[in-house]
Amino acid sequence: MNASTRDTRARAAHAVPAPAIPAPAATRPSPMAPLPYVVTSVHRDTYDTVTLVLEPEDAALPSWEPGQFTMMYAFGVGEIPVSVSGDPYRQDRLVHTVRDVGAVSHAIASARAGDVLGVRGPFGHGWLSDGWPQHDVVVVAGGLGLAPLRPVVYGLVAHRAKFGRVTLVVGARTPADLVYTREYEAWRSCGLDVRVTVDRATPDQDGRPWTGQVGLVTAPLARVALDPERTTAFVCGPEVMMRAAAEALADRGVSDQQILLSLERSMKCGIGVCGHCQLGPDLICRDGPCVTYRHAAPLLAVKEL
Repeated sequence: MNASTRDTRARAAHAVPAPAIPAPAATRPSPMAPLPYVVTSVHRDTYDTVTLVLEPEDAALPSWEPGQFTMMYAFGVGEIPVSVSGDPYRQDRLVHTVRDVGAVSHAIASARAGDVLGVRGPFGHGWLSDGWPQHDVVVVAGGLGLAPLRPVVYGLVAHRAKFGRVTLVVGARTPADLVYTREYEAWRSCGLDVRVTVDRATPDQDGRPWTGQVGLVTAPLARVALDPERTTAFVCGPEVMMRAAAEALADRGVSDQQILLSLERSMKCGIGVCGHCQLGPDLICRDGPCVTYRHAAPLLAVKEL
């Protein structure tokens, strides 16, 4: 063995091993590229609202949390933000409830089983960033505000024994505007106290006269038995309704850190880039939509912010 060979082997024996080549990371879809989802079923909730069930045509989005939203894309028309309204324990599919109020929402609400829509997300902070509440729960929903709250209701039902008193207060303009009405009795049978009120007592979706309560959600909310130190509240609906409900809960001693709201602004990108959803210092798609009342109160107090 010559000197050159011995030197080469000696250097090799003391050399630092080369780092292992890492395995390629799992591919995450681009947040700006919609994935194709197939509509598997369509249910008409009201005269202008439908619920779509979608399954991935190929690759699926990452798992979502209650309170998050996706950007739904009707090919050739455009996209809109829509809260996920399905069962959080069924991550194999997406459920979205859409109100037909514009060109894009009309295209999506008009979809039929077998149609393909684009979906990207999920985006935003959900309801349960601090985990499930430990004690009593009050859920207050106005109109289509029940859609982003329905995953929370499903979770409360699935683990009912883990919570104390659970009350759901639902409000709408008229009985014909109430969504998910077929589920109210099922939720009651699972131990939820479901209270429903409407602004005007017109006939319901089946033409039957309304015999239930009439008035704002704050009326039945005022009659809910509360232990304020042991209560977490979830509130979603029109902004004026959320302010009134949150104020009513705070006046009864519920901590503004334990009152959670879902804010809504015009979202275009979903990732905090375009600025369309700015509310004061926040970009709702990035910093919301679910926030505490302590955070939201000063923003909602500014007129036309």
